[in-house]
Amino acid sequence: MKNSLSAKVFLGLVFGLILGSMIQYVIPPTWAVATFTTEAASGLGGMFVSMIKLIVVPLVFISITCGICELKDLSSFGRLGTKTFSFYIINTIVAIAGTLAIVTWLEPGVGVNLGAHAESVTLAATETPNMWQMVINIIPSNPFQAFAEGDMLQIIFMAIMTGIAIQALDKRGGPAIRTFKMANEVMMKLITLVMSLAPYGVFFLMISLGATLDTTKMFAVAGYIALVVSMFIFMFMVVYPVVVYLVTGIKPLTFIKHIREQIMFSLSSASSNATIPVTMRTVTEKLGVSKGVAGFGVPLGATMNMSGAAIYTTIAVIFVANAYGMPMTADQMLPLAFTVLLLSIGAGGVPGGGIVSIGICLHTFGLPIEALAIVAAVDRICDMFCTTANVVGDTAINTIVAKTEGEISAPNEEELATARA
Repeated sequence: MKNSLSAKVFLGLVFGLILGSMIQYVIPPTWAVATFTTEAASGLGGMFVSMIKLIVVPLVFISITCGICELKDLSSFGRLGTKTFSFYIINTIVAIAGTLAIVTWLEPGVGVNLGAHAESVTLAATETPNMWQMVINIIPSNPFQAFAEGDMLQIIFMAIMTGIAIQALDKRGGPAIRTFKMANEVMMKLITLVMSLAPYGVFFLMISLGATLDTTKMFAVAGYIALVVSMFIFMFMVVYPVVVYLVTGIKPLTFIKHIREQIMFSLSSASSNATIPVTMRTVTEKLGVSKGVAGFGVPLGATMNMSGAAIYTTIAVIFVANAYGMPMTADQMLPLAFTVLLLSIGAGGVPGGGIVSIGICLHTFGLPIEALAIVAAVDRICDMFCTTANVVGDTAINTIVAKTEGEISAPNEEELATARA
C-alpha cells in the first residue's frame, strides 16, 4: 500500500478536496493565505494537466503508427479498425437508449422550479454537428495546424496513413519501424515519469475544486446531480466490469483494481484527452492488451467514444424539459437520441465540453437556453464522473477487442502486483 501509486493518488484526491473545502468554509475569505493557496493550487494543478497534454499529441501519432507497423498484415488492420469503431458506436447507442428508458421512468426535474435559479446566458454554438462535414474534416489540409490545434481525428488519420505507408515498404521499412518502436518506448517511459507526479497534481486540482465549488446551486438541483452521478458510477463500477468479465473472463473486482489510477485521474482532470496516457498505461501494463490494439483504439476512443457525454446530455435535456414544465414527447425521443449521438461523437475531450452539447440540444428542441446557467453551475461535479465513464468505457472496449483478436495476455500475479505498484 505504501508504494502503490493509485493509493498515493487517492490520498492526494481526498486531502486536496478536504483542504479546498476548508479554504472555502473555514478560513475567512479576507485572509490572504486563502486567496494565495487557491491561486497557487489552480496554477500548479493546471501545470500538471498541461504536462499530461504535452505528451498526448505525439503519443497518439506515434502509438497509432507503431500499432499499425506491428500488425502482421493490413487486412488485420481493416478488421481491427472496423471492429473497434463499431463497438464504440454500439456502446454509445446502448448508453443513450438505456438512459432514455431510465429518465422516462424516473422523470427527473418534475416539480422543480428551475426558472427561479436561472440566469441570463449566451451560447456560442447552436448548430448540431454535420456528420458529412465531420467526415470531410478528418483529412487535414495543413498537418502542422492539425498538430498545433490537437485535432485528434486529423492526427489519427495522418498516423494511419503513415503506418500504412511504412507497411507497404515491406523489408525496406525496417529502419522506420524500429524508429517508431523506439519512439513508442520513449513515450511509455515519459508517461511513467509524468505519472509519478500524479499524486501531487491531483492534490492541487482537488484543492482548486473544493475551494471554488458552488454548493448553493448544487443543493438546488441535488436530485439531478444524484441521478447523473449514480448513472456514471453504475456504468464504470458495474456495467463495464461485468461486460468485460462475460467476454474476457477478467473478474469484475480485478478489472476495477486495475482501473483505479484511471478513475482517480479522470475524476480530477475531467479531460478524456488528458487521460489518454493513463488509459494507455492501464490497458497495456495492467490488462495485457497488445500495443497494436491499444495504440489504435485508445486515441480513437478518447475522440469518439463519448458514452458518458451521451448519458450526461440526455439526462440534462430531459431534466430541463421537465423542470420548465415542457416535457419531451414520445415522438421527440428518437430525434433527441440521434442528436445526442452526433454531439457525443463530436464532443471535445476537454473539461466543460458537455455543456456545449447540452446547450445545442436545448436550442434545437426549443427549450429555455437560460437553463444552461444552472446546469453549468454544477457541471464540474457531473463532468468529472462523465469523463470517468468515458475513459473506463475506452478501457473496457479495448480489452474486449483485444480478446476477440487474440491480442491480450494475462500477466501473472507478480506482474500484476508490479503494475499496480
